[in-house]
Amino acid sequence: MNYSQKTPATTIKNIEFIVFTVIWVTIFSIPFFQNRLNNVVDWQKVSSEWIRMSAFLIVFALNAYVLVPKLLFQKKYIQYVVLTLLTMILVIAVSISVKYVLHPPEPIAMPPMNLGPGMPPMELGSKMPAPMGYRPPPQLEQKSLLMVFVDYFIIAILVVAAGTAFKMMSQWLNEEGRRKDVEKEQLKTELALLRHQVSPHFFMNTLNNIHALVDINTDTAKDAIIRLSTLMRYLLYDTAQGHTSLKKEVEFIESYISLMQLRFSKKVTISVDVPNTIPDIQIPPMLFISFLENAFKHGVSYQSISFVSFKMTLIDRKLVCIVRNSKHKSKETFDKSYSGIGLTNIQKSLKLLYEQDYTLDIIENEHEFEINLIIPIYENQMLSH
Repeated sequence: MNYSQKTPATTIKNIEFIVFTVIWVTIFSIPFFQNRLNNVVDWQKVSSEWIRMSAFLIVFALNAYVLVPKLLFQKKYIQYVVLTLLTMILVIAVSISVKYVLHPPEPIAMPPMNLGPGMPPMELGSKMPAPMGYRPPPQLEQKSLLMVFVDYFIIAILVVAAGTAFKMMSQWLNEEGRRKDVEKEQLKTELALLRHQVSPHFFMNTLNNIHALVDINTDTAKDAIIRLSTLMRYLLYDTAQGHTSLKKEVEFIESYISLMQLRFSKKVTISVDVPNTIPDIQIPPMLFISFLENAFKHGVSYQSISFVSFKMTLIDRKLVCIVRNSKHKSKETFDKSYSGIGLTNIQKSLKLLYEQDYTLDIIENEHEFEINLIIPIYENQMLSH
């Protein structure tokens, strides 16, 4: 599971810039293709359209990158509306003025008058009066400045609305990215707590057992001390990066179980089944120890025959872990609540780590409690949590 070094906000801004650029380049290319005839471009018409479109681009940019972030997203709604309207009016007025100065409208001339068969039509100037009795067909009049301004203003409103909607969507995506970043930070904290929640009582009881073994069986006591030091070194150093190899995790589990065996009599059957060959894969540390700790805590009775079973298998790039323990009536209430680290926290951590790509099943009957966990494996990849 690899995460990009770029933050979601940076990625969204880059995508936003690319989308805006593509859209406006497309818009500005339309006049070029519309005013091209026989491979000859009417640059006067093209430049006239570009002047008109530039006004909308300026309105769009000021709205999207200044007014919306500084006013709308800061909940200054009245200031946003007022300044947006003033910006549109000012930019449109300047654009129309520039267009009329650079490309003044040509007066509408009278249409050619047909003089009869065999005679060429007679061109009539714009100021030339029509001959008596001649009624030219009705011609469209040029738009007044007011109508031109209204047309510009309506288009500007649509441009502002589109830009605002896009920025709001971008803002929402940014918020979602930040929310996920917060969740990841919370995940790191939760997993750090998870790694350090192996019960302190376990260490104290183990040390007491080792102390008692020193006089009874020196070799066993030495082995227990080595296993305990290995376990503590793993907790302090090997899990600091937020990921560990499956091999080290299995070794930790085996050391944990062997130390737990020192506390119980022969009435407690403890079985461990792990693969003989462990692949080079990375997993979150301390992912299974919570199940084992609860199994020993709630599944072992000093008065009754008890068992704890841990089984791990690799199936089709999936890691399957099964933890089973006996169930006793005296501890039934504890089994139902599944206290300790807490099943709810475990499920939350799994969801943050793997989203929906995991399976956690709980099977319970009168005499047995079973946890089945299936997680994906990522060969030669490291988790960044």
